[in-house]
Amino acid sequence: MAVKYIPFSPNILQGQAVLDNFVRTQRILRYKGDSGVEASIRRGMPLYEVKEEEPHGDHAADNLLIRGECVSTCAYLKDRGITVDLVYIDPPFASGADYAKKVYVRRNPKVADAIRQAEEELDIEEMKTFEEKMYGDIWNKEDYLNWMYTNLVAIKSVMSERASIYVHLDDHIGHYVKILMDEIFGESNFKNDIGWKSTASHNDSDKSFSAITDHIYFYTLSEDSVFNRLYTPYTEEYIKDEFTKLPSGRYYKAENMLDPQLKMDAYDFHGTTARWRTTPDKFEELWNAPQTEVPNSHGRIKLGRNGKPIKRCRIVFMDELPGVPVNDIWDNISYVAGRSQEKEDYATQKPMELLERIIKASSNEGMLVADFFGGSGVTAKAAHKLGRRFIHGDIGINSIQVARDKLVELGASFTRLEVNDGINLFRNPQQTNDKLLELTGVNRDTSLDGFWAGSTNDSQKGMVPVYLPNFLPGKRPMLDEAFLKELVHGKLGTLPDGTRKVIVYYVDSIPKQQREDYVHEQNIYVNIEVDFLDLKPKLDQVVVRDEADFTLQEVQPQGQMFPVWQLTMNSFVSDRVMQKIHAVNETRHAQYLKKLNDYRDHIEEYQQKGKKEPTFTRIDISDEGLETIEWLSLDCEESDINAPWHSSVEIKIDKTGCVIRNGKKTNTLWDGTIATDDNTRKPLRLMVRNICGDETIFVIAEVECE
Repeated sequence: MAVKYIPFSPNILQGQAVLDNFVRTQRILRYKGDSGVEASIRRGMPLYEVKEEEPHGDHAADNLLIRGECVSTCAYLKDRGITVDLVYIDPPFASGADYAKKVYVRRNPKVADAIRQAEEELDIEEMKTFEEKMYGDIWNKEDYLNWMYTNLVAIKSVMSERASIYVHLDDHIGHYVKILMDEIFGESNFKNDIGWKSTASHNDSDKSFSAITDHIYFYTLSEDSVFNRLYTPYTEEYIKDEFTKLPSGRYYKAENMLDPQLKMDAYDFHGTTARWRTTPDKFEELWNAPQTEVPNSHGRIKLGRNGKPIKRCRIVFMDELPGVPVNDIWDNISYVAGRSQEKEDYATQKPMELLERIIKASSNEGMLVADFFGGSGVTAKAAHKLGRRFIHGDIGINSIQVARDKLVELGASFTRLEVNDGINLFRNPQQTNDKLLELTGVNRDTSLDGFWAGSTNDSQKGMVPVYLPNFLPGKRPMLDEAFLKELVHGKLGTLPDGTRKVIVYYVDSIPKQQREDYVHEQNIYVNIEVDFLDLKPKLDQVVVRDEADFTLQEVQPQGQMFPVWQLTMNSFVSDRVMQKIHAVNETRHAQYLKKLNDYRDHIEEYQQKGKKEPTFTRIDISDEGLETIEWLSLDCEESDINAPWHSSVEIKIDKTGCVIRNGKKTNTLWDGTIATDDNTRKPLRLMVRNICGDETIFVIAEVECE
């Protein structure tokens, strides 16, 4: 349940052109389902309890990593009086694509050297990896616009008076969202539709041009918003065309000084009468400037053969100019290619240079930069690098982990928070949706409206349609009056004849009495019982912790003067990871059998073409299970399992099996241990993250010492 509702900013809607506002009773921009947005805006932003997960660094309060969806994150910020000076968001594009995280099985540290040798001799990379779905970017247009509208209004509520916003989309939906932004931020505050060349040319279709450009919509809140003009270096071609090289090696050009708009009165300047673009006094300053090495000149004025100023007469040197002003076509920033050094194996990752340009242009040092769909954390990393504070928000745990680990590597301070809004039940919303079907025993039922997740069977009442909250972006997991209206006045009437009961599960709802009163008063389908069930009891029963066996010892490392505390991982068991690997093996085996049958049916043809018989290799995990560990951390400060985490020392095992210790990369293969820097403080807790992103905390109760 939300603790309370935080109002959106006053005068959210600007009332531009045909886009009316609430003051004039209703919005004119109309599309299916947009009335639900008005109800949500009037209700306010839901504020949930927020748990502090981890303070990191000496200035942890300056920056935030928040796991939560955009609107509830904005509610938290507004309740705390936190305003942001620049927003960049790269939300889903409504493109119809699915996005997955590539999961790498690590080397077993007990046989790491042998595995490394095998990999050098045989390419088995694909055998060590599998994919896990992060989210499906599949929408209908109306749901997407409703979702984006609410997000943008929430974001505006936490923007400072000098703030700007950049919204990154593509040509599937961007032009629709621009209309929403005109309404929310005001047409007069639209600055640019920036076209970024986001991919190389390719053949999409024989009937259209290649689509290689994303759109970034740039708006400000006022004319006082920060904007720093940016420049790019001159190209060799431009220098050759525009500048002249002097014997000294300097380059110069002569600029046109005629008034292009013919607004200035004509006057004589040292023998040449024209409509000059500057005043006589400023022109005289150029005339009387120190003499340059430019031939046929006086001061900074270029002269013609008659000794009088010509129209292109102002002398400027290339080394005095900042470069070419950045325009709204960004074709000189490379996308993140497969072999790029900054590649994070994260779907939709954007290049650091892109975010650096935006942050330099629309913020100053010390300002607060926010990204509420933070992904791999590029915005936060760029902000930190440029001396800005940052907020990284995202609904997926993998996003928070990828960003956190990279920020640790960069030496950044931050506080990691989790919004307890009921959405963060599993690693990401897609997995949460899939898990709910399993927990509730709901069967898919294509005969029902898509509103229903499926149905169950009741011995007395027959087929029972079941509604499950949908946690994907753009859906409505909250059981509020807008939902009840849709249920009672729309969906109940479409059910098959003879339906006697429906079940509605929820994780967040308006008060029980208010809910029951509405259904009692409004439900005209009296023969259909509406049963509301809280999902939390079911969810509480399925919290599965990973299991670990480890030993803590005080040891004397070779070559070191002082002993340290060393924790040795003996075994690690993650049922969730093993279930995923089992499912991957089953899928791959079925694909192998299909390919094998096809090969044997066409064996002579394939052999003539030199094709080999397909093979199948399972992803096998050792009895110790240590290759399913991605990250470990020791806390030497807290022993309470529920306290915020303090990472006294941490190691991350990268996809090659090498150790990253406290953010510093090494070429050392993990040996199954993690050690403190000294023995002055004994570890009290251990946190282990498996390769799929689940984190488990273990209290270190007993110590074995040699």
